[in-house]
Amino acid sequence: MRIVAGKARGTKLYTLEGQNTRPTLDRVKESLFNIIQNEIQDSIFLDLFSGSGAIGLEAVSRGAKKAILCDKSKEACMVIKKNIEKTHALENIELYQADFKEVLTNRIHEKLDIIFLDPPYETNFASEAVKIVLEKDLLKENAMMIIETDDGDRVLKSLENINCEIKDIRKYGRAYLIFLKRI
Repeated sequence: MRIVAGKARGTKLYTLEGQNTRPTLDRVKESLFNIIQNEIQDSIFLDLFSGSGAIGLEAVSRGAKKAILCDKSKEACMVIKKNIEKTHALENIELYQADFKEVLTNRIHEKLDIIFLDPPYETNFASEAVKIVLEKDLLKENAMMIIETDDGDRVLKSLENINCEIKDIRKYGRAYLIFLKRI
């Protein structure tokens, strides 16, 4: 796994051992950033289920003003810290080792431009996070949320009664990227 573009382009990132974390594939990451490239410059980017931090660090490498990274795993946060150092992104990163609900409810005190949600696939954490984001009014006017999942139908069904608009859905192998805007 590596940083694809920007200031830290080509930097190989540390990853987590084991099966608990599933990194976003480079081709999915590259496609994601090609789609949102015009929104990244000077943005505030939230990578809510960060794993190794690759998505948030990619955003900073490509010009995001700030990336907020969150993972409740101590091991994940240790890897993220190593990757922050390796990419020289310390001044642009805010890192929380906490549950996503805690971070969304109590730790974010500014409006966000882009939120990337890549929770464990078998959970409803994505729709729970979207609900909290909307309830807490954490989005700037033209902000977007992006969910990565392997079960697009289940996630779309879980979003049915939430006040957001599905702008686009992309499929890459077994991974789906679902792009949302608030209504």
